[in-house]
Amino acid sequence: MPPTTKEAQRAELHKTIWRIANDLRGSVDGWDFKAYVLGMLFYRYISENLAAHFDRDEHAAGDTSFSYAALDDADARDLRDVTVDEKGFFILPSELFVNVRARARHDDNLNETLDRVFRDIEGSAIGSASEGDFKGLFADVDVNSAKLGSSVTRINEKLVKLLDAIGDLPLGSFADNTIDAFGDAYEYLMQMYASSAGKSGGEYYTPQEVSELLARITVVGKTAVNKVYDPACGSGSLLLKFAKVLGAENVRQGFFGQEINLTTYNLARINMILHNIEPSQFDIAHGDTLIDPQHWGDEPFEAIVSNPPYSTKWPGDSDPVLAGDPRFSPAGVLAPKSAADLAFTMHILHWLAVDGTAAIVEFPGVLYRGGAEQKIRKYLVDNNFVDTIIQLPPDLFFGTGIATCIIILKKSKTSNDVAFIDASKLFTRVGNKNKLMDEHRDRIVDAFAVRADEDYLVKLISASDIAKNDYRLSVDAYVEKEDTSVAVDIVELNARIAGIVARQSELRTQIDALVAELENA
Repeated sequence: MPPTTKEAQRAELHKTIWRIANDLRGSVDGWDFKAYVLGMLFYRYISENLAAHFDRDEHAAGDTSFSYAALDDADARDLRDVTVDEKGFFILPSELFVNVRARARHDDNLNETLDRVFRDIEGSAIGSASEGDFKGLFADVDVNSAKLGSSVTRINEKLVKLLDAIGDLPLGSFADNTIDAFGDAYEYLMQMYASSAGKSGGEYYTPQEVSELLARITVVGKTAVNKVYDPACGSGSLLLKFAKVLGAENVRQGFFGQEINLTTYNLARINMILHNIEPSQFDIAHGDTLIDPQHWGDEPFEAIVSNPPYSTKWPGDSDPVLAGDPRFSPAGVLAPKSAADLAFTMHILHWLAVDGTAAIVEFPGVLYRGGAEQKIRKYLVDNNFVDTIIQLPPDLFFGTGIATCIIILKKSKTSNDVAFIDASKLFTRVGNKNKLMDEHRDRIVDAFAVRADEDYLVKLISASDIAKNDYRLSVDAYVEKEDTSVAVDIVELNARIAGIVARQSELRTQIDALVAELENA
């Protein structure tokens, strides 16, 4: 069956991106260089998005020859205020990607030109509702960095190549694409860089298949939610899966997230805009969620998804303020200072709506370790907040082969048991990683939704039985493993072995005789 237009577009796009990323990188580390590729991709996107906005309006009004890119800056300045109110930003015609690229080869001060353009774009939002969304977006695209070259000339040569490469990407027009071309290009780049960067990249990227699984789990039985949240949002891939699963318009009050890493925080905001989520629809904050949460007043959230950092350090009980924090105090104990995993879990629970669902990727140790973590699990189980535990296959994530799990929390359960799902065998090996295919994700979501015992896959366990087992929440403690070994008849096997030995002796005798005959000849 020949590839569809959608499949062909995506394959061509990925092939071109792979070539660009490898050809352009040179001496710059791939994970560092991604900021330049993604930043330039974002610059092209918002330029074309804005120009298409003006062209569409003028063409609809009857002026079919109008081109915003060809307009004089003086004539465009009057459009600034109303455009910022509507789009969240403004770009002069001369500063559009297509025009800067056209002049690039003959611009001896290209680095200064791009630096000014980026500052102008960010500055256009100052004083508007979108100021926070655009502030510092190009901070990591340092067009004066020595990483790009040893001189201004070398830097500009690299920037010209970068502009040409991004400009040549087969993204088509917004109306012609059967795929979300800009968003797809961004996701592919993130996945590619995370895959090659190992742990440093994997910290900021959750595979799309896992992101989609989490989103689907939290909206089972729903066609819309009030708002979605991720307290450790990385590049925003988990949040954006709700736009795919439900449609952005069915996340009625928007996308909320917080990220501690400044570079990744910038990437998350860029990612939102590249996926056509308007600045008024998202609120991505920068900072440490555990110590300084930025969305008090926006909670509760109907759907929460997260893949928090595993076994990260935090102040814990060395900070007396945290002991009285309403997010953590109900458990009567704080997560260990060396492993903040369950601190994120408690934070998420506190901000979860009464009718909401939270799906959290967890390091497996939090399911069985003793001490403070056992006490937190006791609080969660005794208060009937733990709905389901899902054991994922190993080697799904970039930079680690750990078999992680998913903890699903609810505040309005109708039963006093926990569903344990063993999905550890539901994967396909693709390249050097395991992958959750469509059928695997469907199988897991169905098991979660049906919530009934199924041999080797699902087991419902009462809270009292979990308590008897020291509040252990490991799936392998409750779901029986299928015995795939083959029964062997020892008597028959010994007889076969004896026959093989006899035949071997017979053949050896024949060979010896043949050798002797040849020697005599």
